[in-house]
Amino acid sequence: MKEEVLLQTEFKDLKLFRRGKVRDVYDLEDKLLIVSTDRISCFDVILPSGIPHKGQVLTAISVFWFDFLKEIVPNHFETSEIGDYPGCLKKYADMLKGRSMIVKKSSPLPVECIVRGYLSGSGWKDYLKTGSVCGIKLTEGLRQSEKLPEIIFTPSTKAESGHDINITESAVEQKLGKEITDKIRKASIEIYQKASEYADKHGIIIADTKFEFGLQDNKIILIDEVLTPDSSRFWPKDSYGPGSAQPSFDKQFVRDYLETLDWDKTPPGPELPEDIIKKTTQKYKEAFNKLTGKAI
Repeated sequence: MKEEVLLQTEFKDLKLFRRGKVRDVYDLEDKLLIVSTDRISCFDVILPSGIPHKGQVLTAISVFWFDFLKEIVPNHFETSEIGDYPGCLKKYADMLKGRSMIVKKSSPLPVECIVRGYLSGSGWKDYLKTGSVCGIKLTEGLRQSEKLPEIIFTPSTKAESGHDINITESAVEQKLGKEITDKIRKASIEIYQKASEYADKHGIIIADTKFEFGLQDNKIILIDEVLTPDSSRFWPKDSYGPGSAQPSFDKQFVRDYLETLDWDKTPPGPELPEDIIKKTTQKYKEAFNKLTGKAI
């Protein structure tokens, strides 16, 4: 029997702030309600199939990391406890429980802060062509999935739809100024270092990830999701070996399946087979379990 999925919320008496690829965000005046659905997007296309429990995993992992990393940089998280939600949300408690959080409002910075510790994905493709990743020259002879000599910061644009575009750090400086660029680069690398050291002790290699930051009262805070299987490349440490693509706990598993299809990566996306859906749910749950010692 198929497990139920939540693909979209329709809270008519609440003001929809935006509907992202995975999250439905509602405006609560000075705060936002973020609901993580079970939608999955690959190659910037939202697939018609949902992944059971995905929204719960994304929320729980983000909540875990927001608490773990709060000493490095403040963040927008306020609560994920339904009992602390305002009265207008009580009637939606069953739908919101475990997959939502209330956060502070901020002014999002228009860049994705991508941090890479290993050579994989688009970074590997770029390196094969140019010997660089996003304009950063690397040493010769590196292998696919190899640990980089040092962590690199490779920002991109933040597209509401379609593909993000890699940009240089100097392009970020032109957008945001040197002071803010320096702060978000430093925070991104510090967060990645602390999180990857922790994850490594729990059997997960964080190959790369992306962060988003916003301004609240002119202070930089960490926003959106953080270090989830949607925003990061998670590899099992016990099977790691450079020189080829790695098995993963993230949606790379779905991307790999989609690459076997005759699909041009434009909407509409294909339905996923039941076995791919089940394995993806297992991978998301396993990532959460390894990182936190808890189960969903």
